[in-house]
Amino acid sequence: MLAPQPSQATHPSLPPSAPADDPLSRLLEDTRQAAREAGLPHAGGLSPRDAWALFSAGRAVLVDVRTNEERKFVGHVPDSLHVAWATGTGMTRNPRFVKELEAKVGKQAVILLLCRSGKRSAAAAEAAARAGFGSVFNVLEGFEGELDADTRRGGLGGWRFHGLPWVQD
Repeated sequence: MLAPQPSQATHPSLPPSAPADDPLSRLLEDTRQAAREAGLPHAGGLSPRDAWALFSAGRAVLVDVRTNEERKFVGHVPDSLHVAWATGTGMTRNPRFVKELEAKVGKQAVILLLCRSGKRSAAAAEAAARAGFGSVFNVLEGFEGELDADTRRGGLGGWRFHGLPWVQD
């Protein structure tokens, strides 16, 4: 059963009083540990289902880094925030990404970054971590997943593939 949608009004960070045996706290710490072992500059990658568990529990902010057009025409997660990593058909890097992210959520929040397939959000997570964001995670598989043998998305993973909540304009 899916939990209620979180509100954009709050920007959660992991509560200092969270019990050590809390499954979401363990998930975050295990992901951070795996990221350290892999030499990642950010806090690591989470599956769409794990990202949803954190987001729906109000333990993380979900930030969609895709373009406005992708969000509008492909769909997006309700109550997610938006800070484009790149814009336009040429995918020109947004030079204000880090400043916009900080303005929307702050550097102390637990942040989950989501893109189409998990690649742009990984680059965005790396940039955010280098700018001093301490708990920025990449949502693996992205919103649509990888291309299949017929060069289509949606059948090989991703937020929508896993049946997680989303809407389309």
